[in-house]
Amino acid sequence: MTSESHHACAHDHADHAHDHSHGHDHAHGRHDHSHDHGCDSCDGHDHGFGFGHAHVHAPASFGRAFAIGILLNTVYVIAEALWGVWAHSLSLLADAGHNLSDILGLGAAWLAESLARRAPTTRFTYGLRRSTILAAFVNATVLLLVTGGIIWEAIVRLFVHTPVEGLAVSWVALVGIAVNAVTALLFMKGASNDLNIRGAFLHMASDAMMSFAVVIAGLLIAWTGFQIIDPIVSLIVSASIIMATWSLLKGAVSLSLDGVPSGIVPADVQTALLEVPGVCGLHHLHIWPMSTTETALTVHLLREETAAQTPEQIITQASVILREKFGISHPTFQIESPPASCDLQQACC
Repeated sequence: MTSESHHACAHDHADHAHDHSHGHDHAHGRHDHSHDHGCDSCDGHDHGFGFGHAHVHAPASFGRAFAIGILLNTVYVIAEALWGVWAHSLSLLADAGHNLSDILGLGAAWLAESLARRAPTTRFTYGLRRSTILAAFVNATVLLLVTGGIIWEAIVRLFVHTPVEGLAVSWVALVGIAVNAVTALLFMKGASNDLNIRGAFLHMASDAMMSFAVVIAGLLIAWTGFQIIDPIVSLIVSASIIMATWSLLKGAVSLSLDGVPSGIVPADVQTALLEVPGVCGLHHLHIWPMSTTETALTVHLLREETAAQTPEQIITQASVILREKFGISHPTFQIESPPASCDLQQACC
């Protein structure tokens, strides 16, 4: 490969560094390197970044939802904390603590979503998409820490009873159900396919559940006079929140360690690629998350010596299959001719 052809390939790859927030269709330039497999110029190493796809991988904007959620929760947490101190209610203070962590969590998720939309640079060639994974991890961690604090205080209250204004607690928490439920609904649409948005949704849904528990606890205290109901209800709800948050934490840790995103089975991807006409084998298959909504893939494909398909045709068809069947819209292919060398950790298929 001449230096001019290599520069041309590098330039095409740089042209891919643009803002993915636009919804237009385009074909990405390919960055190719010549390898010792009988390939000419830039035919050996191709980035199949979609070939005319409509950027379905770009995350939907939840900016308005974040703004509304933060405003509602800020107003409510101030009122709830003040009332909780006046009513001597652990349940109210616990609920206020969750709402405070939600404000921070919503802010982190909103910041991450904004950073993920920034165009790639020469230093951050993938952009800042990975910030959404970090935000999901932070949300899960903060939620678990706050819940742990509530559990500790509830255990103390089991032995040191503090008078609680049952009816006052119930009325304040009833407002909290509305605030948290409305905010959670704003993120419900994106919670199923975006771990960052799921973290925001889980925070709000957990608080709605905590508020409901506070209403029940307040009514029971007003009816029976048993103050111990307050910490018992806090412990029960805290346990359920931990169970719900654990999956979020596991998912965030997995993505941060470049684990294959849930819903994608590497064996199925391998089978699909081997069914592409002209492909007789593959190796060095790697799948990892670029963000909580985008997945990247690299693979070496072995092209049959007698294949009628050109390397470009193989790459185009493989890109379409990966995008449509697995939602992988950032693949990189290296076309090789057998026999090709394989490492000891990932044998040829």
